[in-house]
Amino acid sequence: MKLRVERDVLAEAVAWAARSLPARPPVPVLAGLLLRAQHGALSLSGFDYEVSARVEIEADVEDEGTVLVSGRLLADISRALPNSPVEISTDGSRVNVHCGTSRFALHTLPVDEYPALPAMPTASGSVPGDVFAAAVSQVAIAAGRDDTLPVLTGVRIEIEGDTVTLAATDRYRFAVREFTWKPETADMSAVALVPAKTLLDTAKSLTSGDTVSLALSGSGAGEGLIGFEGAGRRTTTRLLEGDLPKYQKLFPTEFTSVAVIETAPFVEAVKRVSLVAERNTPVRLRVEEGVLTLEAGSSDDAQASERIDARLEGEGGPLAFNPTFLLDALSAIASPVAQLSFTTPTKPALLSGRPALDVEADESYRHLIMPVRLSG
Repeated sequence: MKLRVERDVLAEAVAWAARSLPARPPVPVLAGLLLRAQHGALSLSGFDYEVSARVEIEADVEDEGTVLVSGRLLADISRALPNSPVEISTDGSRVNVHCGTSRFALHTLPVDEYPALPAMPTASGSVPGDVFAAAVSQVAIAAGRDDTLPVLTGVRIEIEGDTVTLAATDRYRFAVREFTWKPETADMSAVALVPAKTLLDTAKSLTSGDTVSLALSGSGAGEGLIGFEGAGRRTTTRLLEGDLPKYQKLFPTEFTSVAVIETAPFVEAVKRVSLVAERNTPVRLRVEEGVLTLEAGSSDDAQASERIDARLEGEGGPLAFNPTFLLDALSAIASPVAQLSFTTPTKPALLSGRPALDVEADESYRHLIMPVRLSG
């Protein structure tokens, strides 16, 4: 194998392909990146039996070939190379990397022991890359991080025709986001539960392309693979088994109180008062006509309070939330105005966004959050 490629293009491709390599691979070859040079292009692939990643870049290929090298070492070297074209060639059991006056010789790993990457499922439809990344980030924050409950570490993707619904929960909050896309068939219907971390990393990495293609294999949650492709990058991941609770039954449809608050002042106020909130203690809210009061801390320790403008429809009253969960939800709204809908201090509250104070809430993103029960 012998080829020539631009340094920045190589460094970006290697970094992306190597990002999912296992820190402690069960077999040595899984620490490698598979480099294949053919037809004027260089492809780089990584696989850990759960997630596969493949990226293709333009290259001046003199001799075609395939080689397997340490992915993390190649990533470190690629980042450190001077700003000159890079020449990669094989010499027996070594791979030589030349860039300017820099020379590296890397040992190769046995290509014949490397597992075959799973085939990309048939494309199901496409969505703009920025829309997909924003939607995933809004929902993934609510996914659980406890690997002993793997079903809660996933994001549920439900496809019905031209509508995609993402949902995630860790039992204390539940985020749902809907968006439209272009399905391959008008009657497309599918459900998949995807590991949230993999989905989030993948969505972020594909924003450089105009569109992202989603490809599903299998007819239900826990079956087959899901694939994502865009900007010359391709990722597949195995689906999680099981399914999330039916969120339609969990989201209240009627509320006795609706508070409308500008999002930025709300976020800053929560950040300030939560500075005195000890571990596992909430931020307390009281909603009244014209004002939202936030408090944290106790009489035996540091205390903080702040008042911000709010518009109230209904009864108002006290609430208390985990400050991290509240900030996550407010940050995910991505709207200049937040709407907080609730009934009692012990029932779930719903956060959504408004484009403006006098405009109805945008129902495409909803974040259900459980309040903290106050003693006394």
